[in-house]
Amino acid sequence: MPGTHVPARAGVVLTALLMAAAVCNLTTGGASVALPDIAGTFDAPQTTLNLVALGTGLGLAMTVLYAGALGDRYGRVRLLCIGLIGLLIAGTAASLAPTIEFLMGARVLTGIAAGCAFPTTLALITALWAEGPARVRAIALWTATGAVATVAGSVISGALVVAFGWRIALLLPVPVAAAALLIAARAIPRGVEESVEPVDHLGGILSVVAVAALVLGLGVVFAPGETGVGAGLLVAAAVLIAAFAARQLHVAAPLYDLSIARRRLFWVPAVAGTLAFGALVGAMFVGQQYLQNILGYDALQAGIALIPAAIALLVCAPLAAVLVERGTRMAMIVGYVVLIAAFGTMLAWNETTPPVIVALAFALVGGGASFVMTAASRSLTSSTPVRRAGMASATSDLQTDLGGAVMQALLGAVLAGGFSHVFAGLIAASPEAASLSDDITRALQASYASAAHVAANNPAYAAHILEAARLSFVDGAWAAYLVGAIALLLGLIVVGVGLPGVAVEKELRGRYRDEDALTAP
Repeated sequence: MPGTHVPARAGVVLTALLMAAAVCNLTTGGASVALPDIAGTFDAPQTTLNLVALGTGLGLAMTVLYAGALGDRYGRVRLLCIGLIGLLIAGTAASLAPTIEFLMGARVLTGIAAGCAFPTTLALITALWAEGPARVRAIALWTATGAVATVAGSVISGALVVAFGWRIALLLPVPVAAAALLIAARAIPRGVEESVEPVDHLGGILSVVAVAALVLGLGVVFAPGETGVGAGLLVAAAVLIAAFAARQLHVAAPLYDLSIARRRLFWVPAVAGTLAFGALVGAMFVGQQYLQNILGYDALQAGIALIPAAIALLVCAPLAAVLVERGTRMAMIVGYVVLIAAFGTMLAWNETTPPVIVALAFALVGGGASFVMTAASRSLTSSTPVRRAGMASATSDLQTDLGGAVMQALLGAVLAGGFSHVFAGLIAASPEAASLSDDITRALQASYASAAHVAANNPAYAAHILEAARLSFVDGAWAAYLVGAIALLLGLIVVGVGLPGVAVEKELRGRYRDEDALTAP
């Protein structure tokens, strides 16, 4: 019966899918907490550190659309296993990186492997669980697991950084990937309602390059001296996205069916979920550095500070599942109000912010993201035919991957630009400015870690340099959180205006099912 069907050994199958989703998200959380130590190892500037942290999100974001279609056509479980094997290899390579450039490359490859695995997890839930409360509960668990894993990655990685160094911390996803691979290969049913349509490989390649250009462009456009490169990448991204859309409108079997994407219950939750999860990742990215550079936390303490976010995600997941049954619009509005309150709290952070305020901010971020992401994932999957489950799953993954990558790139770029701008002003106002070489000036403006390195080599001026670095970082972080809050306000407007009430929502879902039945091959 519709709404009651679940797969055989449902508990084992769901465990395998949740473990796979968890390992994909563990890969994104570990690098942020290790950034200060990575910066110390390679003496890297802030923009380079942003790209290290961004690497996995970049690889995920640029891969999931193409991978979702490949899974629908050639086997979701097969692609899941390929992705998990790739995570074993790429995670090990990242931990052995001899240079910062090698580390960036390994992080991107880690993201590409996760991009092969991650879309199949939600697609398999959609295919194996019929529409109804059981699927909503499974999606709520999937949402909470992925987000909690992102937070837990920072917490556990922080402990590993303190105890063993950042290289061991980057190995964290490897044993989890191995366990997920063993269970998934044995337990998950194959071939359930997969597509027989050919894959649009040219469209897939266009999507990969377009998303890569978009994320990288946002990552460097605000960085000192990189504005031209960033702007060029963003222009290229716009052209490639237009070419991808034109391709999808005219190809017989589109990779991304724009007739489905235009549905009101598809595109609005997609946009809203992207901004919400991006807020979670961006808050963690800037917050982790703030806690260590400004509040004096070590890597373990900074990781522990995120535990309230994980608790809120878990506590709010069942509440979100109940609220979603009463309407996607209501659940998303509740989530957005909570997220905006979180960023408002972070805007009030300063050099004396107590731990309870830090905990409150992260708890609000986690709780708000749980409501929005559960509602978005459910709306996407129930607005898409099961044979195109990879498209819905890929879009849901893009919410987390592209949203996280874009917000991390954007907030990281604002942080780097704000830091450099404020420090440049402090240097110009200093009576010692004329005696500073160009190399020293660039090093002071590159990142907090770089300024601290200059301070260590110039003990007579160390106190002044570190104070200037703190002032610059606080101002840069404030600007980043302000940008995040503005993005969330825009998302709340999109939800309030774009989503219907519960009665119209039910009517639309019935209409979508009728349309999909008529167009099924």
